Amino acid sequence: MMLRRVLTAAVAGIALTACSVTANQSPPQERVVTLVTHDSFTVKPELLEAFKAETGITVKPLASGDAGELTNKLVLTKGNPIGDVAFGVDSTFASRALAEDVFAEHASAEADKGAQRYRLDPPNRLHAVDVGDVCVNVDVAALQDEGEPRTYADLTDPKYRDLLVVQDPATSSPGLAFLLGTIAEFGESGWQEYWTKLKANGVKVVSGWEEAYTQDFSGSSGKGSRPIVVSYASSPSAEIGDDGAPRTKALLDTCYRQVEYAGVLNGAKNPEDARKVVDFLLSERFQADVPEQMYVYPSREGVALPEAWTKAAPLPEEARTLPADRVDANREQWVAQWRSLVQG
Repeated sequence: MMLRRVLTAAVAGIALTACSVTANQSPPQERVVTLVTHDSFTVKPELLEAFKAETGITVKPLASGDAGELTNKLVLTKGNPIGDVAFGVDSTFASRALAEDVFAEHASAEADKGAQRYRLDPPNRLHAVDVGDVCVNVDVAALQDEGEPRTYADLTDPKYRDLLVVQDPATSSPGLAFLLGTIAEFGESGWQEYWTKLKANGVKVVSGWEEAYTQDFSGSSGKGSRPIVVSYASSPSAEIGDDGAPRTKALLDTCYRQVEYAGVLNGAKNPEDARKVVDFLLSERFQADVPEQMYVYPSREGVALPEAWTKAAPLPEEARTLPADRVDANREQWVAQWRSLVQG
């Protein structure tokens, strides 16, 4: 009887000890990577779910305005970053983010599959995720009488008076890219004269891409009054008519190359998993989804584009660019000069 009591007490003691250990243990912590993005970032939920199933990492997107707003937030919060990874800093703002030491070094093996073509700095703090050339787009049917323009200079022809709508470079990433394209085309000595001619020819300026393309442009859903708009080389792929032909066209002689980058943020709470998320953004499965989700071209080589893009949205073989450090040094001055000239 005594032996039975001793055994019972011993078992009870073991059970209590086990319960005490279990109670004191913290549950496994969820692995979350906050991905700070611009407002146009979209991804299929099943891609993120598959990534989580393979790695245990939950990707939490945090929209933070357009490319300019995103860059400003990253700079202002670099001492206490609002996320672990950032995507959407583009080539017009990247030099500022690099100068402010916003991003950490990360040598991604996935970058060797094409992203390195657009590398900005040897330490590999930023990796190119997509390319979205900004070009003038036209409504083909609406310009049958005038004929289509081909070049920047053509847009100043009186026959295109009151037909062009552009975005404000102070508030719009494509608007800034178009301004930079005109500076690359006409140089420091000629771009202001060019904009003086555009203004005299009735160019309309609006705050952002959505207003210009969906409200003022005649070739899209807004059915506006202007058949010429600043948009993207890929935009015609979204304007395929019932006959299978695109209703709009991008003028490939008016394109400025805009590259969007991703990187691990300095001071990230979860840098190891953040690096895995950057690798995921450069992976073949994510890159294959980029065209249909965000209407831009993948940075990875060998990724097949949607069939409609072959006819409607070829990537321009040549696009204008300006050195990132030159853009960073002059951006505010150029925008101020543009504002005084066009809106003053």
